[in-house]
Amino acid sequence: MLIYLKKTRFAVLCIALVIMSSCKKSTDNSIQKKGIQLATDAKFGTIITDNSGKTLYLFANDVAGTPTCTGGCETVWPIYYAADISTDLNINPAEVGEISRADGRKQSTYKGYPLYYYQNDIAMGDVKGDGVGGIWFVAKPDYSLMLANAQMIGLNGKPYTSNYTEGTGLTKYLTDANGRTLYAFSPDKNNKNTFTKADLSNNTIWPVYEAELKNLPSIITKDMISVIDVFGKKQMTYKGWPLYYFGQDTKRGDNKGSSVGPAPGFWPMLNATTVPPAP
Repeated sequence: MLIYLKKTRFAVLCIALVIMSSCKKSTDNSIQKKGIQLATDAKFGTIITDNSGKTLYLFANDVAGTPTCTGGCETVWPIYYAADISTDLNINPAEVGEISRADGRKQSTYKGYPLYYYQNDIAMGDVKGDGVGGIWFVAKPDYSLMLANAQMIGLNGKPYTSNYTEGTGLTKYLTDANGRTLYAFSPDKNNKNTFTKADLSNNTIWPVYEAELKNLPSIITKDMISVIDVFGKKQMTYKGWPLYYFGQDTKRGDNKGSSVGPAPGFWPMLNATTVPPAP
């Protein structure tokens, strides 16, 4: 009888251990991180990483949503792709996507920007790629502004250089977080909108850029940003220049407003070299 009880207890113990092991395995699987994640960095705050915690980056040249980092560039900045839906509940699934590159490979995107790693990030949490060339930035979920580096193509279909003469060449300029170009109005004064009418009847032509100050690319500091009241709208300014969209820029990466006005550049696009307007 004693031997029977010992065998019974041993069997029950074995069954319990199997159940516990099975439950632990199930629990571990249920909390496994998948897709892009949010992490906290001492310098940059909330950043976007892969599921293992490795930092991901945005490329200013990709403002139109098409990946332009290829060949040798891709060696330094390997592409990131995950087919899994993010398990991070703070990630908005609508802002995560994927694209097919020219060679058919897929690449994950965030707010339309293709995502990359940086080869010199060795340890988890490294953010060594931010600011490289003034065109690579750590991916964040809440940028108020972003920087583009692209060819200007005016509303007239002509290409322009950074000094608004006809020709080809990349120009750095500000956009919103979704790659929509931002402009200034040449006659505006320091933190003073002189374009928008009180009845907002021309706001569809050059809509004011309404945004809260959240996070900025590392080449822009918060002292460069203000928010002014324009007939009930909160318009962001950069170095004192009120910021506008151009109504006929219909998709991300468009910069058709570069040619509009008495002459190209009457509605200039802004960057780190921009000087403040007159008081």
